[in-house]
Amino acid sequence: MNTALITVIIGIAAFWVILYALFGRREEKEEGLTVDLFIAMWRTKRLLGFIDGLARRSRRFWKVYADVGIALGFMGMAYVFYALLRTALKTIQSGGEGGGVQLVIPGVTIPLWYGLIALAVVMVVHELSHGIVARAENLPLKSVGLVLLAVIPGAFVEPDEEELERASLRTRLRVYGAGSLANVATALLAVLILNFAISPVLQPSGILVSGVLEDGPAHGILQKGDVIVAMDGVQIRDMENFINFMNGTKPGQMVTLTVLREGQELNLPLKLGAHPDNPEKGYIGIYPAQNVVSKVGADWLVLPLFFTFYWIYVLNIGIGLMNLFPLVPLDGGRMLDDVFKRYLPESVAKPVRYFTIGVGLFLLALNILPAIMNLTG
Repeated sequence: MNTALITVIIGIAAFWVILYALFGRREEKEEGLTVDLFIAMWRTKRLLGFIDGLARRSRRFWKVYADVGIALGFMGMAYVFYALLRTALKTIQSGGEGGGVQLVIPGVTIPLWYGLIALAVVMVVHELSHGIVARAENLPLKSVGLVLLAVIPGAFVEPDEEELERASLRTRLRVYGAGSLANVATALLAVLILNFAISPVLQPSGILVSGVLEDGPAHGILQKGDVIVAMDGVQIRDMENFINFMNGTKPGQMVTLTVLREGQELNLPLKLGAHPDNPEKGYIGIYPAQNVVSKVGADWLVLPLFFTFYWIYVLNIGIGLMNLFPLVPLDGGRMLDDVFKRYLPESVAKPVRYFTIGVGLFLLALNILPAIMNLTG
């Protein structure tokens, strides 16, 4: 396990020990802060009026919106199940390599601040959508609030579960499907902002080294955060330039990399290795990414906006669809479970439910374990 990950884990553990010592061991209240092991929840009733107001303005719109959420829910459920099944089979065939689910840990697997902002957006729009549709269906809400699960921030809307259980199947499906629909809609909005408002003022400016493989030729020469702007005097502005240059190299070839590192330009000699997928081609051993700069200046503003909306898109589409996986307590699992209960006799629905849970857990494990092994390895 790498040193950075150990430091992060120790810091998180220390934070929760202190928080639990200060605020833990208190009874759960309808309002206020409650702290349990790695879960902190703050509840309030003050925002219920705001949600009521949004729901009352156009109940018909929200019901049509929620019906779209039902359709998206079942289509997304089938897609996610197929995608995880396909990657699970590849994982088995490759002897444990691969995996289709990536862990979302701010500061470890995704950027810290961009990741935290994007996760907060994911949770807020998801839960707000649940709450608005519930009120449009005249279902009472007990509270709304904020939650911190280990290091992942979020929000929640707490419906009256007894009233929800007594509601019609269509009402329940509307409430369940609304959350992921909001995430997908937010992802589409983020893409529109990226493509039409931010990307036009950006231009490629070299290849960013987003990671260096420990067993690769560049280990000890390049560093994470370096920007390659030229190779053997050939200007490298974008990924196409980089790929074209590398396609013309051979293993053992010496190349001179012109690199920007913390504002300084360095010329670094590097002996290429053999590419794992094509031993006849040269190989650096890095995780390359496109580096960009602003055409209009103000990189301090434009670039953070770009990466913020990029991660809002990535996490909303990824988490929104993953939430439709047919496994209780995810929304997709609750939708499928309610359909089973409604249309199958109890003697059939119960074993089918357990079979679905078993298959879901098996597929999820096959997709997550490689990511855990990569993280701890």
